Amino acid sequence: MRARPDYRRYLLNTPESEAWGLAVTAGGRQGCPAGSPYPPAGHPPDHHFNWETGRVLGACQIVFIAEGRGLFESRATGLVRVGAGTALVVLPGVWHRYAPDPEAGWTEQWVELQGRTVEILCKKGALSPARAVVPMERALELEALMDRIQARLCGATTGFDPEAAALGLHVLALVVEAPRLRAAPRPIAAFVARAERLLAEAVDQPPAIPGLARELGVAYSYFRREFKRHTGLAPYQYVRQMRLEKARRLIGNSSDSLQTIADRLGFASPYHLSAAFKKHYGQAPNHWRRHRD
Repeated sequence: MRARPDYRRYLLNTPESEAWGLAVTAGGRQGCPAGSPYPPAGHPPDHHFNWETGRVLGACQIVFIAEGRGLFESRATGLVRVGAGTALVVLPGVWHRYAPDPEAGWTEQWVELQGRTVEILCKKGALSPARAVVPMERALELEALMDRIQARLCGATTGFDPEAAALGLHVLALVVEAPRLRAAPRPIAAFVARAERLLAEAVDQPPAIPGLARELGVAYSYFRREFKRHTGLAPYQYVRQMRLEKARRLIGNSSDSLQTIADRLGFASPYHLSAAFKKHYGQAPNHWRRHRD
């Protein structure tokens, strides 16, 4: 095991964090040598647990296993073996337990995150109890981010820390992205990235999606499925969102009429642009133009 000092710190989640949507409210690291009791003493009662009872937390914790091996269990995952380079994603309200193998031990580092960003990611399914054990493709990057968070927690911070929150958001991004990186053969990821570039370059007059699939050398049905799996949007939804985003920029930064913008971006009429804009952004384009400041 690497000789790094054990450390933990707990903070209150203050109202100041609400505007940011995320706060780091705790964090720590510890080496757990083979045969040592687990978890070590020193955690507050609402965080401490043992293997027999497990625990339920009121916040999200990301636990990174840097070295060693062990076990994780929740009702959604069952009993799962855990190896080095794995992140454990513990969600609020989910019963769980984990521990290093007594014969091997492990080194762990963890951060606790609270806020509406976590709630939204859970609601949208980006964070799920069923995906609590996440082998990390970018393990070194995750560990470096956690090191930076620990460094800030070790400092003089006593309340909300925006920089720690930004680092915590990056941690969430790596964890959410990891399963997709492992599942995606590189050639597929490459053609989806190329399709995104081609669509972005031709947002004013986007190509027909079947023709784009042919240009990329893949079947249309396969292209639609893989594009949605990688981006979260079907190709036509992706094009529509790009057009609406460009329409919003033009409405906000020019005096062009809705007719001119609709013509430029390929909408059938100003009415169709207005209806699509209102459905996507929750307000009519002329209202947004008058009140954007």
